[in-house]
Amino acid sequence: MARIVVVGAGVGGLATAARLAATGHQVTVFERADTVGGKLGRYVHDTPAGSFHFDTGPSLLTLPELFHDLFEATGAKLDEYLDLAPLDPIVRHVFPAGGPALDSCADPVEFAARIGAAFGDRAAADWQRLWRRAARVWHASARDILRRTVDSPRDLASLAWRVGDLAAIAPGRTLRGLGRRHLSDPRLRMLLDRYATYTGADPRRAPAALVAVPYAELTFGGWYLRGGLGTLADALLTRCLDLGVVVRTGATVTRIDAAGGRVHGVRLAGVTGPVPADVVVANVDALTVYRDLLPHARRLAGLADRSLAGFVLLLGVSGSTGLAHHNVFFPRDYDAEFDAVFGDPGRGVRARPAADPTVFVTVADDPMARPAGHEAWFVLVNAARQGTAAGAVDWRRPGLADAYADRILAVLAERGVDVRDRLLFREVRTPADLDAATGAPGGSIYGTAGGLLRPANRGPAHGLWLVGGSSHPGGGLPMVTLSAQIVADEIGPAW
Repeated sequence: MARIVVVGAGVGGLATAARLAATGHQVTVFERADTVGGKLGRYVHDTPAGSFHFDTGPSLLTLPELFHDLFEATGAKLDEYLDLAPLDPIVRHVFPAGGPALDSCADPVEFAARIGAAFGDRAAADWQRLWRRAARVWHASARDILRRTVDSPRDLASLAWRVGDLAAIAPGRTLRGLGRRHLSDPRLRMLLDRYATYTGADPRRAPAALVAVPYAELTFGGWYLRGGLGTLADALLTRCLDLGVVVRTGATVTRIDAAGGRVHGVRLAGVTGPVPADVVVANVDALTVYRDLLPHARRLAGLADRSLAGFVLLLGVSGSTGLAHHNVFFPRDYDAEFDAVFGDPGRGVRARPAADPTVFVTVADDPMARPAGHEAWFVLVNAARQGTAAGAVDWRRPGLADAYADRILAVLAERGVDVRDRLLFREVRTPADLDAATGAPGGSIYGTAGGLLRPANRGPAHGLWLVGGSSHPGGGLPMVTLSAQIVADEIGPAW
């Protein structure tokens, strides 16, 4: 039996702790916040009309079989803890210049039919051809990458890729390039580009292999958890406690002790002396690990390319607007948005708030989320991270957040959804707020920008492991859950 310390009680940390405790290890989790869940945040706003409940992080669950596997591995059933509701549409896409919206769904034949009805037979045939390629990429990734450690480019190069897999993955091609090669309709290209933002990346630079992301979502479905996605954190915490895991909130780890090339424990703020451990699992951003907890210049050097962040409005809306659960309102010029969000430091172009951004609106049809006759809106736009460098924006600048919130509401009005005279309240969350609340450097949602190679799960000291969205295999609830499985399997059972 090993003494294991998990740093951070996000989904990756809790999932790893539960798996390790179920195999006989002694596990303690230290979380600096007062609540668990990490980026799977929640917020409640009380009004005379009643309480509004918001998920302030992920709003969609995909690949539910991974969560079934997680709970079964810890001796429980997912359905005993969570109430999964399938979504159709998964996302409603609203394009510029009017025209029909496109509702995505988990039936590939039905989705192709919807594309054909909205955009014509050629567009549907294009999408089906792309889908066959996406399937090859997904199966190759699931088989060779997503369930095993990938510590270096050499590991990727050494995989026994099939010729057809390599042709589909198209090393060196971008997601934007893949869309232009396969999709003649600009609206479908725009839809495909959006999936680069799932990994915090610019589609003009993101690898074509990210076509596996829409394949997973639109093949295995999108799900909502009744009561909100935050109930997943509650369920994982319950599993951990039932398995004997010690979970300490309000406990900040300031350093990982690793003299002689192996971990010995951690140091806590305000506590004299070390907390001994045979193994340390870090569920914090890799940048934080290698900059602050265990300084490591070589590992830190590869973490400068940060993912995009998000600017969020939490709105209490009176009446019903008839929106889907997830809605995407695209801009006229998608490239202008990416130019603004990422900037171009090489040409001296600073990042800035996008004037005409894509706007994501989540409206859960859940009586537990809002009072009767009202809606709780989670509004998200892509944003540059917090900071003063050329690729960042100082969101703490007085007046900026409120002015940009006004701009986003005006953009929604221009796109046919004006709720400014129906607001009971609005709350603003900037990348600076995410940084402060979760320790995500600069408020970057996914750590480093998307790609096939993320910071390795295996740390530079024996007994150090990394889990979570900033490490392999990447961001999003399913990938974070897979990172926990990879690490738990590598550590192995106590017996």
